Amino acid sequence: MESELPDIYCPFPQRTNPHVGHTRVHLAEWIRNTGLVHRDSARERFEQADFGAFVGMVYPTADSKNLDLVADWFVWLFLVDDQLDDGQLGRSPERVRDVVEVMRSVIESPGPVVLPDEELPAAVIALADLWERTTPGTAAHWRTRFAWHVTTYLTTATTWEAGNRAAGVVPSEETYIAKRRHTGAIHVCMDLIEIVAGIEAPESIHNDSRFITALEASCNVVCWANDVYSYEKEQVLGEIHNLVHLVRHHRGHGKRQALEHVCAEIETETRRFLAAEAELLETYPQLSWMLAPYLDGMRSWMRGNLDWSRQTPRYNPADVGQYEEPEEYLEATVLGVAPD
Repeated sequence: MESELPDIYCPFPQRTNPHVGHTRVHLAEWIRNTGLVHRDSARERFEQADFGAFVGMVYPTADSKNLDLVADWFVWLFLVDDQLDDGQLGRSPERVRDVVEVMRSVIESPGPVVLPDEELPAAVIALADLWERTTPGTAAHWRTRFAWHVTTYLTTATTWEAGNRAAGVVPSEETYIAKRRHTGAIHVCMDLIEIVAGIEAPESIHNDSRFITALEASCNVVCWANDVYSYEKEQVLGEIHNLVHLVRHHRGHGKRQALEHVCAEIETETRRFLAAEAELLETYPQLSWMLAPYLDGMRSWMRGNLDWSRQTPRYNPADVGQYEEPEEYLEATVLGVAPD
């Protein structure tokens, strides 16, 4: 696939985490304990994706415990996302409203999560486990921001995207770009940099325009690179929420021209990140102990996401036929809503 795509500018070094092997074993146990994956077809697809390798590329400095934690978040986000993107649930917002409300109750719980006695979808059980392992000891403003990002991911994916599919609405490029950072849950993943790096960024930094620019640009780079690599898969599924697709739709570009346009925009955003990064470090030398690892985490995300996208079978155009029957690999127990 790589040879068919325009080159994506990425001036950051390739890295990986030495604890990937341990995390692969942990993930296999965690999905079994939470019930996220049951069927052989789903398990085979899960193993092929190799989320342990992915998380090792984007969090190369994490210790073993934190790598396991962020890997579990990855799996939860990807499996929920597959339910909403690949299956019929992503076209029926009303059918997932109840389970999203239960998830919100987990996220908004003021103390230890207490789940109701009735049988719950696997995604809810897994989310409760993740919440209890992630939030203790974190600053109140970090928990508030993280909760908002997780909730916004869920509601944007289940209402805005699903509503567009149901109504046949093709969003503008501008609207899509703003929403994409939420539907891709990349803000959730960037928040986890603070956990992995053992740092706490003050609210003043999160509100600084240069930090906002660096974060927004790095998020865009990750999301748009994903759109480039997942374009063929999403065409098979009839997915409109892809920047390459929208550039073709709104600008009348051919496929190659649209891919080159998005890759050029990725380079622009990467350079925007680098400029904001330099300004931040120059403006706040006394905060370099916190800013340097945070910005390094953003760099790792841009590089690692690109490396994983190039190698994962999820986006292999030679095998897009695997997506023609998504119900073959989707698990109804994840969201507890049976397919039509």
